[in-house]
Amino acid sequence: MNAQSIPSALVSPQALAELMATQAVVLIDTREPEAYAAGHLPGAVNLREIFTYLATSTAEGLSELRETFSAAFGAVGLSGREIAVFYEDSMHSGYGQSCRGYFLLSWLGYPQVRVLDGGLSAWVAQGRALESGALTPQAASFPSALQPAEIMLTKHEVAAALGSDVVLLDVRDVEEWIGESSSPYGKDFAPRKGRLPGARWIEWYRFMKPSAVGPVFKTPDEIRAECASAGISADDTVYLYCFKGARASNTFLALRQAGFERVRMYFGSWNEWSRDPALPIETGLPLAQPA
Repeated sequence: MNAQSIPSALVSPQALAELMATQAVVLIDTREPEAYAAGHLPGAVNLREIFTYLATSTAEGLSELRETFSAAFGAVGLSGREIAVFYEDSMHSGYGQSCRGYFLLSWLGYPQVRVLDGGLSAWVAQGRALESGALTPQAASFPSALQPAEIMLTKHEVAAALGSDVVLLDVRDVEEWIGESSSPYGKDFAPRKGRLPGARWIEWYRFMKPSAVGPVFKTPDEIRAECASAGISADDTVYLYCFKGARASNTFLALRQAGFERVRMYFGSWNEWSRDPALPIETGLPLAQPA
């Protein structure tokens, strides 16, 4: 399968406006409630927990994650018939939170999921209207018979891949990659600083580029070129991680759009890995990455 045969998960403001006029769409605003209330896309509902929820990859943790978001997505009106469209303020300012919604709903097996490319900033830049205040969602029964996608990794699966041909791709900010900080929440938020042994690194921002409406995703060819700079091809099996699965969700979407078929994500990421002293880490400045 090449990039052209993969249905796009990204929707432009113009395409979204047309979709809203002809299809059943549930717009999901992933920002803080105060920002949402100050101005949001017409008819959008607010679901901040998409960004704030910290997951673990144990059987119990994944079961809780599934139950939590099946209920949350039903509460905002997803029954399986609607197209879900996530957005954030702009693609570089929310740590990939709209894409985290895309990953979660895709993992649950929901059939139609999109992300507004450029976010609310792109919508506003085109002169499109916003609403203020809060909207009470019309709840629906989230479908229980969906086939989950095999895109979620556990820490045990990641540990088993260490030293193998699997590409571990770290997409965190540079301070985390070189071990100066443990997280975006503060340098010492997590108990250990460093990275997964043997991981390669492409900072998540590099999969986006400036545009007249703010940052948007790069083209599939540009995304493949970024990966090639770290010695990664679309034929590789790629395991993604960041701190809690938001920035890695941004990269997951980018790689899928670029034709990477064997890409999965360790959603627990560094927040979980760093808290288990039995799991190995690398510290210090990394060696040169393979060309």
